[in-house]
Amino acid sequence: MKAKEVHNLDDAQLVEFVGKAREELFNLRFQHATGQLENTARIKEAKKDLARGLTIARERGIDVETELRRQSKA
Repeated sequence: MKAKEVHNLDDAQLVEFVGKAREELFNLRFQHATGQLENTARIKEAKKDLARGLTIARERGIDVETELRRQSKA
C-alpha cells in the first residue's frame, strides 16, 4: 500500500491496517521457514507496510498496542 493511501486512513482503519500487516508478516515468515513461500520479496514489502503504518500512527499519537488489545477483548 502506498504511503498516501495509508495517510488517508482514519484512526480505526489505521489500527486495523497495522494489525493485519503484523499478521501477514508473521504468516509470511512462517511460510518461509517451512519452505512454502514462493515470493520471498513479499516479506520485504510486508515489513515496509508495517513500518509505514506504525510511523503514521506514531505521528498521530495513536498507541497501536493498546488499541489492538482493546479490539481483541471486544
